[in-house]
Amino acid sequence: MPNAEHTRRQIVGQLAETAAEVLLCAHGLVLIERNANFRVGELDRVMRDGETLVFVEVRYRAPGSFGTGADSIDWKKRRRLVRAAEAWLQRHPEHRDRSCRFDVVDAQGDPASPALRWITSAFRADEV
Repeated sequence: MPNAEHTRRQIVGQLAETAAEVLLCAHGLVLIERNANFRVGELDRVMRDGETLVFVEVRYRAPGSFGTGADSIDWKKRRRLVRAAEAWLQRHPEHRDRSCRFDVVDAQGDPASPALRWITSAFRADEV
């Protein structure tokens, strides 16, 4: 039987990811894939911004939590995201020659309507 807190966290995470996707699409990004899972990690969203491939990490923090969601992305998480992006590019060689970036969407507050802060080029693959 699933843990109720785990299920609640999954629902809140899905709400934040959907809100982030709406924001990014409203700014002209095009969705390529949602929740791409690999042994090395997961990519919340893979999108295209013009000719640039964008790997998006969405982080939600409840009100009163310490720090922002973006603050919670440490070097280990960044390394997992870079490895997942590499795995995604191996699976999709047609995108291999595109420039890439890693964006973070920080979501806070009411899960049904979170306040969003979009951080473009939040980190680089060669920094991990």
